[in-house]
Amino acid sequence: MKKILFIVIAALFSLSVMAQNDPVMFEINGQTIRKSEFMRDFLRSIGQDPKASPTACTYEKRKALEDYVQLFVNYRVKLADAYAMGLDTAAELRKELASYRGELAAPYLIDSATMQHLFHEAYQRNQEAVHAAHILVNVPFSASPADTLRLYKEAMEVYRRVTTGGEDFHKVAREIMEKQMTPEQRERAAQQPIPEGHEGDLGFFTVFDMVYPFENATYALHVGEISRPIRSRYGYHIIKLIDRVPFYGNVTLRHIWISNKDDKAEGKINEAYRKIMEGHDFERVARNYSFDRRTSDKGGLLGNLTMQQLPPQYISTIGHNNMKAGDVSKPFHTEYGWHIIRVDRRDTMGTLDDLMSVYRQRLTRDQRDQSPRSVFVEQCKRQYHFVDYTQQYGKWNTSKEGVTTFVADVKKNKKSKRGATLDELIAQVDESVFTKSWRFHAEKLTNLQPLFSLNGKMYNAIDLGQYIALHQTHQGKMDIGQYVKKQYEEFIADRVIALADSRLEEENPEFRDLIAEYRHGLMIFNYNDKMVWSKSLEDTAGFERFYQTSSQTHSYDNPDDSVYFWKDRARVTTFTVADSQCIMPDKAMKIIAKERKKGRSANDIRMAIIDKLDRSNCKSNQPVVMGTEVVEDGNQTLLSKKEWNIGTYLHPGKKGYQICVVEQLMLPTLKSADEARGYYVNDFQNEMERQLTEQLRKKYNVKIHQDVIDEITY
Repeated sequence: MKKILFIVIAALFSLSVMAQNDPVMFEINGQTIRKSEFMRDFLRSIGQDPKASPTACTYEKRKALEDYVQLFVNYRVKLADAYAMGLDTAAELRKELASYRGELAAPYLIDSATMQHLFHEAYQRNQEAVHAAHILVNVPFSASPADTLRLYKEAMEVYRRVTTGGEDFHKVAREIMEKQMTPEQRERAAQQPIPEGHEGDLGFFTVFDMVYPFENATYALHVGEISRPIRSRYGYHIIKLIDRVPFYGNVTLRHIWISNKDDKAEGKINEAYRKIMEGHDFERVARNYSFDRRTSDKGGLLGNLTMQQLPPQYISTIGHNNMKAGDVSKPFHTEYGWHIIRVDRRDTMGTLDDLMSVYRQRLTRDQRDQSPRSVFVEQCKRQYHFVDYTQQYGKWNTSKEGVTTFVADVKKNKKSKRGATLDELIAQVDESVFTKSWRFHAEKLTNLQPLFSLNGKMYNAIDLGQYIALHQTHQGKMDIGQYVKKQYEEFIADRVIALADSRLEEENPEFRDLIAEYRHGLMIFNYNDKMVWSKSLEDTAGFERFYQTSSQTHSYDNPDDSVYFWKDRARVTTFTVADSQCIMPDKAMKIIAKERKKGRSANDIRMAIIDKLDRSNCKSNQPVVMGTEVVEDGNQTLLSKKEWNIGTYLHPGKKGYQICVVEQLMLPTLKSADEARGYYVNDFQNEMERQLTEQLRKKYNVKIHQDVIDEITY
């Protein structure tokens, strides 16, 4: 009894301590909101880390806190009213929230640790470029297990030949490549032969440039090392690493090249290098020495080039010498001749955070993107008690009550059988599945024992058959048995992720809060639209009353009210003459003055000018264009300060001219409701919202605990 009493007292004491550490700040509609919930939202709104230590209190910080208190209360009373109106059950909101939820759930349905590992791996690899060659033993997409094994043995024999056999890697690459060529490929290869010693050469590449298994194998090699056969979707690769250098991004280069065909090539390149070292301009030396006529006239400029556009020897030279902008290489030799390069600009690598969005995008199109999903699926299988009966030995027993259970064999023996097989379904699937025309016949299945169970739910061959029928696509043919087994694994993963997705809110408080935040945001948007925004546009009488009252409160002398007033304005009529050859400016000015004295309209004046045009020299389709506009002081470029008077002013142009006639000057005045409609509508909505929140605070009996607010530091 004493023990129970002690536990009760301890529990009450802990609740008391928790309440003291996290006191109630608000009471709204009978519900309490504690300090921790408010501070979470407030600190996030100002971008402050919740774990950061409080700093000295200032007037600005205090005001920011007090202002947010009012915003928070207004938000919560609106939310309470939105729930009371049933906005959380609106069909349109549910549809929109479901769309958001799919995007929000994605990061929670992968293994984040695996994803972070891939990001860091990509970042480390991205700092280096690797130069590799490979020999590919093709494995057709439709290859059977027997054919795949045979081709693997062929790949292993190639590996032996280029390692312990001592054969030249590139010669073997040519042999294997030619052996696998179609007649059309041989014809194309004959037109563009690969230089000897470059067979299988892939040049330099970096992260995401190759399929993931190939990239993995290459980055694991030392220079000169040859890999064992590596499987990708193309077949088996035997990879030789030729070089690896620090290199990232694009580079802008200038170069000098002297062909091997010149007997004095080495002497000339050394002479060019000496001149550069003596201070001669690189561009001038390039013009005088370089054999590359496409670039020599531009001072050897190659432009901004990607890694794939650069010769491998250039990348090696830049990388091994860590060349920066302005650096000039020593002369180096390739099979094409002698070279000197100068780096004009070179990309630098940002932080992992800088590149994260790029990596995330590249991962979605890359094979490695499956790793975080696969790890997550395996974790969920354990969590949700997954059992694959196609891999379990035992038998099914049915009780008198009709309940079927699986009894696993304690010890496997010759009589042991698997709990389920895919054989019946494999027998039903045919090659029409590769043209998206296969029809599933559930009635033909006789063995409907479960294939697997997940969280207590059983799935049988009918479920799998329906999945295959729904997900068939146009694709290359493959072994039917392999295809069905692959679809079976995809079906399992699909069900596992669907289950995890359905339980996210229940099992993940962070995700539950995130969804609630989005739901509330949509509800408040719809609530504001219903109660304020749309309502303000429909209430024309209310708007007119608001304008009559509000407009009287504005003062021209108050800078904050400037948007409600017109400044000094001028009514200006312009006559634009396209070409002075049509009519000289002084003649046009006299016509305008004469016609204005007669009280003629602007269009009449325009016609009077047109009547006096020199038709022999006037070629314009619109020789005189007239227009009238009202311009506001400080918001116009038509008139200069000196021209802000009644009068006529000439503005010469390159070919023609413009004559501005200032007809009327208007003093500052209050804008009408239509002229300042955007500002008044905004004010009207603010006033409607103020009145609404005032009513809601009373309706939902809001209580603010100011003593708790006064003690807040951040």
